[in-house]
Formats: sequence, structure tokens, C-alpha cells
Amino acid sequence: MNHHYNTNHPTRGRGHQNDNNLHNDSHESSSSSSSSNVAPSFRPHTGGDVRWEAINSVISRDREIGLSHFKLLKRLGYGDIGSVYLVELRGTNAFFAMKVMDKASLASRNKLLRAQTEREILGLLDHPFLPTLYSYFETDKFYCLVMEFCSGGNLHTLRQKQPNKHFTEDATRFFASEILLALEYLHMLGIVYRDLKPENVLVRDEGHIMLSDFDLSLRCSVNPTLVKSSSVHSGNHLGANGGGGGGGGGGGGGGGGGGGGGGGSGMMDDDNVPVQTSNQASNFFPRILPSKKNRKSKSDFGLFVGGSLPELMAEPTNVRSMSFVGTHEYLAPEIIRGEGHGSAVDWWTFGIFLYELLHGTTPFKGQGNRATLFNVVGQPLRFPDSPQVSHMARDLIKGLLVKEPQKRIAYRRGATEIKQHPFFEGVNWALVRSAHPPHVPDPIDFSQFASKDSTGSHSSEKK
Repeated sequence: MNHHYNTNHPTRGRGHQNDNNLHNDSHESSSSSSSSNVAPSFRPHTGGDVRWEAINSVISRDREIGLSHFKLLKRLGYGDIGSVYLVELRGTNAFFAMKVMDKASLASRNKLLRAQTEREILGLLDHPFLPTLYSYFETDKFYCLVMEFCSGGNLHTLRQKQPNKHFTEDATRFFASEILLALEYLHMLGIVYRDLKPENVLVRDEGHIMLSDFDLSLRCSVNPTLVKSSSVHSGNHLGANGGGGGGGGGGGGGGGGGGGGGGGSGMMDDDNVPVQTSNQASNFFPRILPSKKNRKSKSDFGLFVGGSLPELMAEPTNVRSMSFVGTHEYLAPEIIRGEGHGSAVDWWTFGIFLYELLHGTTPFKGQGNRATLFNVVGQPLRFPDSPQVSHMARDLIKGLLVKEPQKRIAYRRGATEIKQHPFFEGVNWALVRSAHPPHVPDPIDFSQFASKDSTGSHSSEKK
């Protein structure tokens, strides 16, 4: 059974994280934590979550939470800025995934800002297909993020277990629907994800997904807007007669803070290069914009008898970053060309993601990283003869993988436009969370990790 949380594929990963001495640090008392910052426990979609109950029980007893409260059971994976462990909160029978980042390693590689950005973004999120940050704390050596453990591994590993190493169209539609709602929510918060790939899509116990890894994300300003659907459909280059056009997946909210950083480099070496994020805070200012020629009647946004509902446009279209970030096979052309990029890069990566799930490979992969980048910029999109996919799937992928971002589907209308594509016909966006997953992982027997020190309360000894 696969217990990996987010193990990066060797040809597409973003480096290795040094985790020496972590197990020694885990035996320090909670007083060794130089900071303890627990995320707010009120999350509407996680009502009754036993993990919150366990976390809050420890805090009410000890006033803070630290590394000594957890038993490290197994390393699940690693990324460019940290390693992820399966951990148990001592004395609670509650299990989590803990991302541990070495302070010295981050500082020496100029990646402290990335860790800060990820922590701030995780603290904003409240969505069924995005992570919940249960706790954040630090020791003298490490930053630690306590999140949900996903027993089903990631979609990259799951895809490789499928017949011919690709998903069916129905399974792809299921996963893509949930990813689309997650991206819509992120864009509504002014967050450009920039790192979509199967390795970063985790499978929960019940088979639904969770998008992970936000250290490459960009924070910016956004003005979500309600627009009459009839005023925004003109000029669409893809069909909009599919089902689904409703909303879904998003509340609102915003957050201050954010990373600093300046422009990035246009150099293209054989490894992924550092991220630099915007220092703009996210802002959330909903507005209603009726069509220009008819602003007189409240019925425009009333019952809509014989009409259609307004659409939410939440694209941070004005953001521009010069950073060269991501995984080579998923990089958008505008990133490679160094032209500056915005939220449209997430729709490009969504197209690559769909292509890989359906075909078992990415469309522009070359013999090496440089060849891949050349193909992304200079080669046309091609589909293999096998496996065969529907015309609707190809049409959506073609619309997403347009090399000029301004002509890309969802460039202005975002997820709303993609939801209306015929590929998603029949998807009930309001009830996606209730859909039956194509794969439900086998339950994990956590008793295999049990030992005497996992059942007792944590040591109160101080060092």
C-alpha cells in the first residue's frame, strides 16, 4: 500500500531537504519552541474534526504545542524546502502530516521567504479541497507545519498504477472538477498557485483530493466581480453549452502580509530555480457590475425567470511576476520567455494536468529539460493516436494550452468559463464533494506504528 504523502518524482522534483537531527529535536520539550502559532480552529467545512479536538485538548492543557508533543512515525516525502512526516499527537490517537523545514538550509539557499509565504497562505485557506493548517510552531532548528495526512498518496503514484498508466475520462473529470474548484477559490483570494502537477494532488481517505505545496505561490490583489452572464459570453472561442455554469468552491476572504522579493531571472538551468513572490497583500472587494446598457432593474439580479444567474469573475488578471518558477514539463510559455506572468499560468498547467491524466505523459516533454522548454515555446500541441480521448476533452485542452495567455480559455472569466465547457457537462458543481470518487484508498492500520511512548502523554521534562 502506498503511504507516500508527496514524494516528488526524481525528474520533476525540486530538490532534497536536509533533515539531520530532526529526531533528536523531537524529544525536546514544548518549551524549546521559540514560537507557537496555532491556526484558528473554526473551519466551517471541518466541523466535528477530531483532529481539531485533539489539538485544542493539548493546547488547553499545556497552553502551547511543540515538537515534543508529536511522535514521528515515518518520512512520507520531501520537497525543495522541507520533508513531510507522518506524526502522531501523543496521547490522542490523532495522526497528521508534519512538514519540517530546516532553518539553516532555508537561509543558506535564500528560501526563507518561500517558507513564510506557504505558512501565510495555509493560514488563509478554508476549503474542502485545500489543506487545513492545524498548527504552526518552530524550534531553534526547524519550522513545522501540522496538516492533514492523506492516506491515498498522490495522483502521480496513483496514475502509474492504472491500466496503461493513465486515467479514464470519467476519473479525470472527477479529479479535474475538484482541482478546478480549488484553483477558483485560490484565485478569489488573490493566490496564483503556479505548481499544479499530479505529485502535488493528494488523495484523502475517502478518495477526494487535496492540493498541496504552496511555497511557489504568488499573492496579489484581486477584485471578485459579479457579472451578468449574457455580458461576458461574447468572444468565447470554446463552446459554453455544457452543464455546470454555477458557482462552487469558493467563499471569500483575504489576508494581509505576504512575501517580499523582486524580479526573477530569465536563466534556464537544468534545475528549478528559486521563487520570488509579490509583496502585495491580498484584497477582497466584491462588486456587482450589470451590463452597460441595462442598469435599471433589480430583477437583473433577482429571480432570473427565464434568464441566467450572474457569474463570479475572480481572476487576478493584473498581477505580473517575472519569476522563473515551476516544473519544466508544466511551465507556461510566458514564464519561459520571461515576459511576466499572471493567473493564466494556472490555466496552462491545468491543461497540462488534464493531458497527463488522460494520456500518461505530458505533451511537450523532450529528451532533457532544455528540449522540454524549447518544445513548450516552439512546438505545436499534438495528441497521440492512443489512448483515444473525446473531442470535448481535446477541445478543452486545446483551449487551455494556447501559447498566448491573453487568448487562453479562462484568461478573464477564470474557472467560470471552464465549468461551462462541454467536457464538464453533467457535473453538479454545488455537489462535487458528494460525488463518488473513482478510487478510495485502503484504510491504514496505524497500530503498526504503536508503541509505549505513542499512547502516554508527552514528557514534561525541560531541557
